[in-house]
Amino acid sequence: MAALNLPYEGKASNAVLAQLDDARLLRQLAYINGKWVAGNDDIAVTNPADDHVLGYVTSLKKSQVDKAINAAHKAFVPWRALSAEQRATKLMSWHDLLLENREDLARLMVLEQGKALNDARGEIDYGASFIRWFAEEARRAYGETIPSHIPNAQLATLREPIGVAALITPWNFPNAMITRKAAAALAIGCTVIVKPANETPFSALALAELAERAGIPAGVFNVVTGDAPMIAATLCASDKVKALSFTGSTRVGKILLEQCADTVKKCSMELGGNAPFIVLPDMDIHEAANAAIDAKFQTSGQDCLAANRIFVPREYHDEFVAAFAAGMQKLRVGNGMQKGVDLGPLISRQAVEKAQKLVDDALEKGATLLAGKSPQSLNSNFFHPVLLTQVTPDMAVYREENFCPVAGVIAYDNVDDLLVAANDTEYGLAAYVYGNDIRDIWKLMRGLEFGMVSVNSVKMTGHPIPFGGMKQSGLGREGSRHGFDEYSEIKYYCLGGLPTASGC
Repeated sequence: MAALNLPYEGKASNAVLAQLDDARLLRQLAYINGKWVAGNDDIAVTNPADDHVLGYVTSLKKSQVDKAINAAHKAFVPWRALSAEQRATKLMSWHDLLLENREDLARLMVLEQGKALNDARGEIDYGASFIRWFAEEARRAYGETIPSHIPNAQLATLREPIGVAALITPWNFPNAMITRKAAAALAIGCTVIVKPANETPFSALALAELAERAGIPAGVFNVVTGDAPMIAATLCASDKVKALSFTGSTRVGKILLEQCADTVKKCSMELGGNAPFIVLPDMDIHEAANAAIDAKFQTSGQDCLAANRIFVPREYHDEFVAAFAAGMQKLRVGNGMQKGVDLGPLISRQAVEKAQKLVDDALEKGATLLAGKSPQSLNSNFFHPVLLTQVTPDMAVYREENFCPVAGVIAYDNVDDLLVAANDTEYGLAAYVYGNDIRDIWKLMRGLEFGMVSVNSVKMTGHPIPFGGMKQSGLGREGSRHGFDEYSEIKYYCLGGLPTASGC
């Protein structure tokens, strides 16, 4: 591997650097203890829109991951010793730098992830909002007093930061999935080690560059890159790492839970989803169809909140399908850097192959393809939106988290049967309900076995809400005041031997 000692380590494509106002935001080395660190090898990072190599990210050795753990462990005591106000001030500097560099961060995200530029800009704003929220919320991380049952004693609780937190993040939201976790951990007093996806490491490393500029001390925020199974196993095995937060597939989440068992870590998991989108009989069908399009095709369908199974009253099925197909055909697929693009490429050729397998499986089992184009007219990573009808529970498109722009419509006859069908999944992350009858809405809102239910709105997430799922969609919550729960412990204390209280 060539010596990498330039600000952007000298191996980035000139085409990438030409997109950035600040070339120093493109980093290709890991960030450990306030220093940029090279491993023994590197990994190519490609643009999914054209498969061109954007640059290379270093691949660390296990011993270097151990150094990151030790650095975070050493930095924990002085970082937690700061007041909430002092930590908040540094976090707000980080927040402001994200917004000041919004365009560069968004462009970098489009290049490595593929999403449309406007979506990327929205993610930067979304990611920054978590930093501000937790910087402010840290000042309100209250304990509670407990009326004492013990004579001459005062009972109370307070929050203690748990220690070093490992954050393993996905490629579909390479900025916000880091800030949502890291901001909570840092604000409460933890130090963190981030392992970003190898497909999208540059967004994470740009965050490290800005954290350094914000004055976050060495060892407090670290980013390790390279072989994902090795790094994850090292983080899980370390008794110095006290918490693990993971966003990704349920399959990988189960593996990480097993690996964390020996050290009994606090684990938070934001795992797979299989969201139902429910249209009630009294809903305007065209309004519902437009909302379903938005819910299905956000991030090109590569979103754990994306609507996978669309349930429509049988009597309105054909009208809904026609409206959905017409709206879907208007979506523009292309390079995310191009103006007017709605859907970018999928992250890889493997993702395209999976999408095609879902379609093929459904067609073999009796589904009907009413809209969509295949093979692709662009490069091999693009997949045009697909609409399937006559979808049944034996099809993979019904059972699995699709993570692609394939929509499946299912007709239903009554709300009670609908509720059973919607809950017929191992996942329980998010659900959408569109209708007007408050009795049906309430029945579904209470009966749906999902951690988040959005009624008559596609947008449901944000910094003040507790994001998370039920069943095999995960453990814990991110965002909101509950976001601190994953990175802190409740300490109870009994202060005895006090004098008996007397009146004034």
